Amino acid sequence: MNGEESGDAQVGAGSRRAVKRRCLEAEPVTMAERVLIIGSGGREHALAWKLAQSPLVQQVLVAPGNAGTAESEKISNSAVSVSNHAILAQYCKDHNIGLVVVGPEGPLAAGIVDDLTAAGVRCFGPSSKATQLEASKHFAKDFMDRHDIPTARWKAFTDPGKACNFIQCADFPALVVKASGLAAGKGVIVAADKGEACEAVRDIMQEKAFGSAGETVIVEELLEGEEVSCLCFSDGVTVACMPPAQDHKRLLDGDQGPNTGGMGAYCPAPQVSKDVLQTIKENVLQKTIDGMKQEGTPYVGVLYAGLMLTRDGPKVLEFNCRFGDPECQVILPLLKSDLYEIVQATVGGKLSKVMPAWLETSSAVTVVMASGGYPGNYPKGQEITDLSLAEDLGLHVFHAGTAMKKDMVVTNGGRVLAVTAVNKDLIRAVAEANKGVETIKFQGAVCRKDIAHRAIAFVNQSSTPCRGMTYKDCGVDIAAGNGLVCSVKPFAKSTSRSGCKVKLGGFAGIFDLKEAGYSDPILVSGTDGVGTKLKVAWMCNKHDTLGQDLVAMCVNDVLTRGAEPLFFLDCFSCGKLDVDVAKTVIAGIAEACKMAGCALLGGETAEMPGMYSPGQYDLAGFAVGAVERVQMLPQREQICAGDIIIGVASSGLHSNGFSLVRAIVKKSSLQYSSPAPDSYGSQTLGEVLLTPTRIYVKALLPILRQGHVKACAHITGGGLLENIPRVLPKSLGVALDASCWKIPEIFSWLQRAGALSEEEIARTFNCGVGAVLIVDKEKADDVLRSVNSHYAAWTIGNVVQHKTGNERVVIKNLMKTLHLNLHSEQSATGNGSMQVCGQTRKMRVGVLISGTGTNLQALIEHTKDPASCAEIAIVISNKTGVEGLKKATRAGIPTRVIDHKLYGSRSEFDSTVDEVLQEFSVELVCLAGFMRILSGPFVKKWNGKLLNVHPSLLPSFKGINAHKQVLQAGVRVTGCSVHFVAEEVDAGAIIVQEVVPVKVGDTEETLSERVKKAEHVAYPAAVHLVTSGAIHLGEDGRICWKVQNCG
Repeated sequence: MNGEESGDAQVGAGSRRAVKRRCLEAEPVTMAERVLIIGSGGREHALAWKLAQSPLVQQVLVAPGNAGTAESEKISNSAVSVSNHAILAQYCKDHNIGLVVVGPEGPLAAGIVDDLTAAGVRCFGPSSKATQLEASKHFAKDFMDRHDIPTARWKAFTDPGKACNFIQCADFPALVVKASGLAAGKGVIVAADKGEACEAVRDIMQEKAFGSAGETVIVEELLEGEEVSCLCFSDGVTVACMPPAQDHKRLLDGDQGPNTGGMGAYCPAPQVSKDVLQTIKENVLQKTIDGMKQEGTPYVGVLYAGLMLTRDGPKVLEFNCRFGDPECQVILPLLKSDLYEIVQATVGGKLSKVMPAWLETSSAVTVVMASGGYPGNYPKGQEITDLSLAEDLGLHVFHAGTAMKKDMVVTNGGRVLAVTAVNKDLIRAVAEANKGVETIKFQGAVCRKDIAHRAIAFVNQSSTPCRGMTYKDCGVDIAAGNGLVCSVKPFAKSTSRSGCKVKLGGFAGIFDLKEAGYSDPILVSGTDGVGTKLKVAWMCNKHDTLGQDLVAMCVNDVLTRGAEPLFFLDCFSCGKLDVDVAKTVIAGIAEACKMAGCALLGGETAEMPGMYSPGQYDLAGFAVGAVERVQMLPQREQICAGDIIIGVASSGLHSNGFSLVRAIVKKSSLQYSSPAPDSYGSQTLGEVLLTPTRIYVKALLPILRQGHVKACAHITGGGLLENIPRVLPKSLGVALDASCWKIPEIFSWLQRAGALSEEEIARTFNCGVGAVLIVDKEKADDVLRSVNSHYAAWTIGNVVQHKTGNERVVIKNLMKTLHLNLHSEQSATGNGSMQVCGQTRKMRVGVLISGTGTNLQALIEHTKDPASCAEIAIVISNKTGVEGLKKATRAGIPTRVIDHKLYGSRSEFDSTVDEVLQEFSVELVCLAGFMRILSGPFVKKWNGKLLNVHPSLLPSFKGINAHKQVLQAGVRVTGCSVHFVAEEVDAGAIIVQEVVPVKVGDTEETLSERVKKAEHVAYPAAVHLVTSGAIHLGEDGRICWKVQNCG
């Protein structure tokens, strides 16, 4: 029986009125009542568990609840709608609900307390106006300034440009970016640097990462110190503090990985002494309650202050207007008092008479078990077993994302369970909670093993006897550094070569050029780093390939001058030295030096506390080489039009563009642990991205020394577009054909997932070509054979005369090859619905036009390509004599004219169009300048088989006059979007987008011409993706790709 239907022990109306009267007077309650809790998470389960312990509570209903609150002695779930407050109020009256307790922030901000109270239903929680402390960070910061409540310096913005200017110019580290509105506890980004902070602004305000919550952003000072949570009950006057707690937001141990809603907590936090807690109560909590009262908005309920314990005292990071999650699950087990009595006293304004009591000598630890993939996409419906075994250990298991399915408890959310242990010893509580987590089983479970690590470290440090300060106390461990040097000496020694016998330990290294065989040498040097590829390595906990990246980036640059790398030096910088990680990295550097034939002559290990976050480090490398004067490259004076461009294969991304890569992965539904695109077999996405940079020295140096190569370019930052011109005379450029070389599938995935323009991908990535050689046409075949004996290489273009105003590097077929490449890999692994080449049947396409048919011509050209999976079966126009009909006729394509003026209704016209499409067995319909709005029934019938191109980057600038809207908005980029057609105008799922810059002085006409050119690239690419079976429209209206699941 559902909880709301069980009424055997209902309280009569007269008795219920008496209960309410006594509650208002804060006198002992003698009649048991029914309590309704709003919410479905672990917090709500903990509230239900604690309230059910009260003898004054007859029954606890939870709406909607979860598997943990489904059925127990006094707790059950309710299916009542909580969004319609009028229905909810009537439900409470009909079912004799004496008290409603609101868990999450959403209903509070929506005014549930106001509406229920107005309807005569007693409700625990702040009003919607008081909830602004959480719902609007802008309001909260203004409020704190008005009432002299300590907080970080800040400023609010509605313009992303102004926000980024502030970040760059502020006289404090303005690295914390917050969405002002409610963002489910995830709207705060702590950036590592100004660039990342500006990226966060763009994600929140332009990419709408948190929806409307990010219309206003707060940029504030990055505070340093210990972060804690201090909660209190308040009746609008009195403040009753709870024990301070500390949450763990990061997904992985060591506070690594993405932010989450909270992976565990402990309470009390020993970092908050009684004196500090009193300071927090007086300077933060009481000031807030008093300030709200002064402004005519009494605050009643639970107030949560997220604080940073800085050198200048506690400062507020944020306010929440309810119990935290998972703080609630770790605080309530320490409450000795009757929670129901405290809540009633709070609502009744009599909290001072019923102050809560706590288990002051015990500690509680909560460990959250999450679904695999959280906080990204995760599976649901995984069976959870052995819950009773954990409870038999004396642990509290609070359900969050769980549900019942055929008498089984299954996963139904990101955070699934919260396992709480209470013990007089904190370390034992940690061990007990971890044991409970190990006991419970469900597929893909993720949890942290280091909850309370900061508390344990604090307690251990506090118990250390006073003594004089040491360098190690300040974070620099000389002994660990010396140990690292000893451990890497054999690695360095193994790189010795002619001219240098490596022996670490001196002030400087030496190299004997004469012994190395040089007679008239020119020294060549290069320096580089690995960039933000490091961040991917940290996320994947994979450090063994970075050494090769570092060496390759330096020695390949030296190689471009025709030089042999002679020796290498590295710098490993960190906040706290992890000897194992550093040893792994340096071992990789030594191995890479051997691959390059250079000596690892020395290096620097810099341990700099406070400069880097835990687990982070940076790398820099320095290479020195030599080349005989007569062999030095490039030989610009010998390069001429007609010379051949040979492209040498890269191993993948190498070490450039990773800020963009990380942004694309973040935007996608994938994690670094997700499977890579199919052509990479069992590798994860992170492993593919971390494929080390190829070292070209031993393969190319002998070829360069033969004298047949006029120039060599290393394709690094700036991609193909910017690196090749670095070795050319100003009068020359190059013409490349992307169909001539193999582009690894990872580039196709990045282009598609990031909707990258052709220019963006060519200017950022190597696109499969890690080095370029320029050779005389007559020598090209010999050089190509020599290179191919080591690495894949191709003739990819030739040198051309450069005309002023034109691009120095022109690449044709790049976007087309990227799209074809993506699908060819699918077909090779059996994931394509059709073969790209040699298919027996092509998909039949119908094109609807109204005029010149410029996109029609692009589609016709596409279908002529042997690799195309489409054929145009019919072109239909609603106007006679238009140019588009002539183009179709010249191409031998059947045409029909269906004049809309001859039909009495839109549906009658559409029905005729549909009949013709069926007559020609059309499977896909493309709108190419078709100037009629199609009816709902037509769109529904052709759902997932109807494409259109819109001249803007949707969802921006929908409807007509898109170019005018773009110019009026003052944006710097626009483009086109090919999308499935939905009933709402320009609202269907987007397949392909092409970016076009908005130039100074653009008119609607000039902008339109550039966008049309982009449409001619994007539309055929989108048609190919659909007709080849690479994508289709899912039942949920979202794109499904063959390389991953729908959505």
